[in-house]
Amino acid sequence: MNSVSGRSALVTGGAHGIGAAIAKSLSEAGIRVLIGDLLDSDCEEQAAKLGSRVAFQHLDITQTESWESAIETAEETFGPLIALVNNARFLEFGSIQDQHPTSFRHVLNTNLYGAWLGMHCAARVLIKSGGGVIVNISSTAGLTGYADIGAYCASQWGLRGLTKAAALDLGPHNVRVCSVHPGQIDSEMTPGFGSVPVTQQLIPRMGRPEEVAAMVRFIVCEATYSTGTEFIVDGGCTTGLRLAIPDDK
Repeated sequence: MNSVSGRSALVTGGAHGIGAAIAKSLSEAGIRVLIGDLLDSDCEEQAAKLGSRVAFQHLDITQTESWESAIETAEETFGPLIALVNNARFLEFGSIQDQHPTSFRHVLNTNLYGAWLGMHCAARVLIKSGGGVIVNISSTAGLTGYADIGAYCASQWGLRGLTKAAALDLGPHNVRVCSVHPGQIDSEMTPGFGSVPVTQQLIPRMGRPEEVAAMVRFIVCEATYSTGTEFIVDGGCTTGLRLAIPDDK
């Protein structure tokens, strides 16, 4: 992990927002990046913007064959895999009493099973190439509860636990596994979200995709003594609450 030269990374959900910012940041660090997404035209456009260090491929993270093809392409095009960034996620609103069971299963299938499948397929390749790192982009919804997105919370808590289990499984093979937990980030997943929760947090603004990408780059390139670790990028929203103390106290 001391050198990323001649190595490749696979970033899922790389067509927009956080995924695109991660691809850009890793490519600037000298890693050649394959971005995978279902949005082919957007993904191709993003890769073209980022230059020769970045390419794209259609990737359905719920399909084994799609994962195997993307990993093979990354290695054939850019060299041995050094990093997998599981960024692709799906958010669908619904309270416990109102969300349809099909919707709940779809969220877990994408966010949790899709990430597990990526780790499952990438693990042997990372081991073969001498080690590497898996970064799972989770959420503050994997650290606390939120109303009306129970399925998303379940998937992110699951991904948080899965990260630790994978770190234990893969640690003996020189593969690190960490999770990143963004708060409210100004991206394609947060259009129309209210500003009140943000104004009440310690850093009173929405985060930027580039700030999450900087954390991922740090984990991949610098945090070589960290595995099974949760890295939080949330403006302080999970720090706690400031009590309304009466004036006479």
